[in-house]
Amino acid sequence: MGNVSNAIKVGVLLAFLIPALGVFADTDRVEHFKGKPAETLEQALENLHEGNQTLMRLLHETPITAETSHEIHQLTYTLENALERVRGEMDRLAEELESVHLASEANQGDRLDRHGQQYLNLARQLFDSSHGQQAP
Repeated sequence: MGNVSNAIKVGVLLAFLIPALGVFADTDRVEHFKGKPAETLEQALENLHEGNQTLMRLLHETPITAETSHEIHQLTYTLENALERVRGEMDRLAEELESVHLASEANQGDRLDRHGQQYLNLARQLFDSSHGQQAP
């Protein structure tokens, strides 16, 4: 009776292990890429603009082939890098606005001017379609 019980335990164990081992032996694993860097906000915005244009073009191809899918997969790494940079800059924008808010409450003119200008410059870069231009 002990041998039957052990055989059942081994069978149950193998039932869980064999599928798990298949994950490690997957030969169709998707290749990962770095994507274009987004070291500055300007570079991130340019990568987003170009990447979105490319994605739109690729999505309009009919039918979407394995090559198209692969190209989109590669492109998403560049877009993710760019969005990560923009996310960080949005956090910075929120911090600058909070500094403007606090300086205005405390009537701190110098601090208000400094953080207000930093906020406006960053907001202009993020939201102005001509993101590389400075205001007069």
